[in-house]
Parts: sequence; C-alpha cells; structure tokens
Amino acid sequence: MRYEEKLLATGEYIVLATRKHWIVLLRHAFINLFPMLILASGVVFLATSSDFLPILAALVILLLPIGRFIFVFLRWWNEQYIVTNRRVIQTEGIITKRVIDSSLEKVNDVALIQSIWGRLLNYGDLEIMTASEMGVNRMRRIKNPLDFKTAMLNQKAGLGLDISEHIAVPPMPRDSERLRLLRQLEELRRRGILTPQEFEQKKRTLLDRL
Repeated sequence: MRYEEKLLATGEYIVLATRKHWIVLLRHAFINLFPMLILASGVVFLATSSDFLPILAALVILLLPIGRFIFVFLRWWNEQYIVTNRRVIQTEGIITKRVIDSSLEKVNDVALIQSIWGRLLNYGDLEIMTASEMGVNRMRRIKNPLDFKTAMLNQKAGLGLDISEHIAVPPMPRDSERLRLLRQLEELRRRGILTPQEFEQKKRTLLDRL
C-alpha cells in the first residue's frame, strides 16, 4: 500500500493526485550539470597523468553534484498534492514525512495563477483560502492546476449531498423516468460523488427494481 493511501479514512478515496511540474527540476539540473562538465573535463585531463590520486579525487568530487541532483529528484517525487472526496492533502519528505491537509468544508476560495509558460506547459500556482488557522495554503508550480482546482470544487459541491435523493426509484417508473435516473447515476459517478463500486451497486439496485 502506498503511503498516501494509508492516510485515507474509512469511505475516503483519492479523486486526483499530482505533484510539482518537472520544470522545477531544470534549475537544479543546470546548477549541477555545469560543475559536472567542468569536473569531467578535469578527469579527462588528469587521466593523461600517471598520478592516480588526483584522478580518484576528481572522480569523488564528480559524484557530489550527481548525488545532490538525485536527492532533489527524490524530494520532488515524494511531494504530492492530493484531492480526496473529503479534503486536500499535501505530503512531502523522503524519510521523515510531513503531511498537511485541509478539509474541503473549510475551503472558502481557490485562486489559480498561470503565466504564459505555465499555460503552454500546463503548470501553475494555486492559493487555497481556508477558514483554518493556516489561512492560505500555497501550491507552487504544480502540474495540471486547472484539473486540480476543478476536482476540488466538484468534491466540495458534493459534500453533504444526500445521494438517495438523486437516485430515488419510484414504484412504477416510466421509460423516460428510468433513463433520467440512470443519467443521474452516471453524472454522480462522473463528478466523483459516487465511486465506481457504489455506481455499479446503485445501478444494479435500480435495474432490479424496474
């Protein structure tokens, strides 16, 4: 079981998960690539010498920027932003984990900021205004920000919704009524209010009663 799945409560499920866009790795790649090229050139130059110790020292130093970039990559990979049917969860940390979550009930507004490059490469910043002590939760340069915001708003709209009111089955439904009820079920599944399992169960119950 993945770490983020262990955070879920009973009846809670993940609607959408994303992380920071890969563009955040470019700066670290350039910072570490430049010294790597210089050191690699030094290794090639020293390789013409018979002295082994300078070559060994250069190779050891060459591994430092590589190791640093691997660390940055692992930290990027382990930082996730998750929308469930109840809350927004942010996880970070490779060994020591830090988890921040905001209940969708307390979310007052969501601001999306995208530059021209963000729109072209599909990344942006989200500012989530909540009624909690945190006030504003900022998510910078996340991938698929528009989908993330839409998923949040859809799940917030579905909170406290009595599903039974939307799928109530009359004793003798007409054909048009049957079609309407099936369409309502499909809409609830599409919006994430019903899980695929709940959708199939409600669908079977509806068809059995027809």
